[in-house]
Amino acid sequence: MWLASLVLVAAAGATPPPMSNHTEISNPWFRALPARLPAGGYLELHNTGRWLSTLTGADSPHCGMLMLHKSEQKSGMDTMSDMASLDIPAGETVKFAPGGYHLMCTDPGPTMKPGNTVPVRLHFSDGSARIVAFSVKNARGQ
Repeated sequence: MWLASLVLVAAAGATPPPMSNHTEISNPWFRALPARLPAGGYLELHNTGRWLSTLTGADSPHCGMLMLHKSEQKSGMDTMSDMASLDIPAGETVKFAPGGYHLMCTDPGPTMKPGNTVPVRLHFSDGSARIVAFSVKNARGQ
């Protein structure tokens, strides 16, 4: 009987918690641009767990669409590509910043103005999610 209990406890300890629980989120903000141009979303994701965490998307009622993107230079040209997901290895931090990973908010709503705060729901590959308040800043990041 005690062996069966030990096996159950060991198996339960091997199950990772929801990714949203072991992914710390810091410095979330949007860069609002004039004339309803897309807004870029930036943050830092730190995986505090022992397991891989995978971000698979985001949504907000203040964006027509909110997509994971990556900007980079290839052969001297600036490119931007849509990403299906982004892995955050155990113990590491991934930064979303201008010129790199970012959230692209198309068709930003009227509340996407400097000084406001808008909610964003981040989605992880295990089905968990986390709602985060993003501050809205101007084009200079202030």
